[in-house]
Amino acid sequence: MKKILSKIGLVFALLIMVVSLGACSQSSSGAKRDVLKDDKQSNTITWGVKADTKLFGLMDVKDNRIKGFEVDLAKAMTKQILGKNGKARFIQVTSQTRMPLLANGNIDAIMATMTITPERAKQVDFTRSYFDAGQAILVKNGSPIKNVKGLNHKGAVVLGVVGSNSVQNIKKFAPKARVLQLSDYSQALTALKSGQGDALTTDNGILYGMSIENPGYSVVGGTFTKEPYGIATAKGQKPLHNAMNNALTKVENSGQYNKLIYKWFHNVRGFDMKGAER
Repeated sequence: MKKILSKIGLVFALLIMVVSLGACSQSSSGAKRDVLKDDKQSNTITWGVKADTKLFGLMDVKDNRIKGFEVDLAKAMTKQILGKNGKARFIQVTSQTRMPLLANGNIDAIMATMTITPERAKQVDFTRSYFDAGQAILVKNGSPIKNVKGLNHKGAVVLGVVGSNSVQNIKKFAPKARVLQLSDYSQALTALKSGQGDALTTDNGILYGMSIENPGYSVVGGTFTKEPYGIATAKGQKPLHNAMNNALTKVENSGQYNKLIYKWFHNVRGFDMKGAER
């Protein structure tokens, strides 16, 4: 009997030790880490950005660099936070991978056409909006579909991207349509071109980029939702979150924000330059 009690006591002690070690591990990682402090020490902020979204973040195959409005804005904000010698490092993300990469600490912040929503705000902290987009649809020129209501019939197929807010929205505005979800915008556009869908839906800014590269396709019907983009930081990173908001304000007040808007969007047909400037 004493041996049994002794073994039980040993197991109990080991269990307490494991729990204690787990607690120590948790306290030294995740939200307890001061990301802004680490970034200042390394003089680098690691951003998660899109690499398949023209105008916002697109990989240039000539030099293997991601380029776009969000990339340039991230660089400007990095200088405001870390100083003129501060460095911005970029990691490619998708709508599916951006949240897990932030949670795992692979990136410090997300600036990747990410709409501020109450559901997402439960998992991350958003800055105020840096770009006020709206959901729209892209169709082949000559299509009988002129707006989102034109998709609300049985048999219509709408293409979207897994993990995007757009997929949920289309179910509200065209509930009779079938939604086909692809892994990224490149695949979604290829599916539209091959006739697998009647329209591709996402935010208008992203669709404008697609229409520029594909003259045979147009954004139609205007926007039917409001999609404010925010920069996401991990929960518990208040110093970094505040620094992001402050940096965004400084970039806007300096006039640099409007210069970046003009650089990337002034040739986009139908884009409201005045409405986007700040």
